Order: sequence, then structure tokens, then C-alpha cells
Amino acid sequence: MIDQQDVLVLASQSPRRRELLSRVGIAFRVTPSTVEERITKTAPDEVVRELSFQKAEDVASKEPEGVWVLGADTVVALAGKILGKPADAEEAKDMLRQLSGRSHSVYTGVTLYRRMDGKTTAETFSEETKVTFYPMTEDEICRYVDSGDPMDKAGAYGIQGPAAAFIQCIEGDYNNVVGLPVAAVYQRWKEILRHGK
Repeated sequence: MIDQQDVLVLASQSPRRRELLSRVGIAFRVTPSTVEERITKTAPDEVVRELSFQKAEDVASKEPEGVWVLGADTVVALAGKILGKPADAEEAKDMLRQLSGRSHSVYTGVTLYRRMDGKTTAETFSEETKVTFYPMTEDEICRYVDSGDPMDKAGAYGIQGPAAAFIQCIEGDYNNVVGLPVAAVYQRWKEILRHGK
């Protein structure tokens, strides 16, 4: 197990990421990133790696040297097109209509970043999970959007909430869809600590 004295700084206010880190025993504190995100990539897996790096780098620049920062970013992609967080209820409904009865991918990019002795170390990776929705009726879509649950979530749904009723199957890490591939983070963090990077 990882020693509770080894503390990560989470560059995110996401309650889901906080819950996942706590669940596997990773000690952390939260310093949200305020960086203005700049996307230069187009492939979803590259986009999330880029954004996770920007978040981690931003927070690390404000932390003392030697502190490890965890940055993460999650997107939903349908046929290669990224579906972000819906701007309003109508956009949420449109996203859900697109996802209904189809398979899509959820990508989370993760960066572990540290400044030390004027140098930076960064480990960046991404995870993909494939999710298939049952067909949804217009009434189901409207009722789900009216619940408010989709509004702060990529792709306009949260797999751990009421939308679970529409998930036919997933292929890959469930927690990745929630917002963080926490087992992969745990294993990478353990290796970093083991080798004293």
C-alpha cells in the first residue's frame, strides 16, 4: 500500500475524482487549476493528455518544489467527435439523442507532474473505455435532463447516477468513465514512489 505521508495535489475540484482517490487510499489535497485551456490536438486521446498536462503544470507552478501534482481531463467521443459538457438543457438533450442506442468512447488523460531542482518530471497517459447505450425514448431523455444530472458532465451523462439505467455494456475501466482511471493512477504513483523519482 501507498504510505499516507505521500500526498498528491489534485488539480481538480471534481468530487468524483476526490472520491475515487480516497477509495483506493491515496492521500491528497486539492488545488484546482485556473489555467485557460489551449487545445492544439484533434484526436480525443491526445486532447485529454494535453489538457491534463496543462492543468498539472499550472498547479505545480504555484506549489513548492518537490510536490507531485495530478492533473486529469475527461471527454466523451462519438465517432471521433468530442462531446464536452453541455452548455444548456437543449444541448444535453441533443448529446443524449446522439448517444442513444450507440457505442462511444470515454477518454481520461492523466498527468503526474513535479518541479525539482529547476527541472520538471511529467508522466502523462490516457485511458479509453467504450460505453454502449440502450436506445432512449424522447421522454426518458427529457426526464433525465430535467433531473439536472447531465449538466456538469462530459457527454451529458454520469454513469454512476440515473443514467446507469441506459448503459448496456462497458469495455474497459468503469472508474475511467466516472472521471479517473484510479487503478492506473495508483499503479503509476506506486512506481514513482518506489523509484524515488
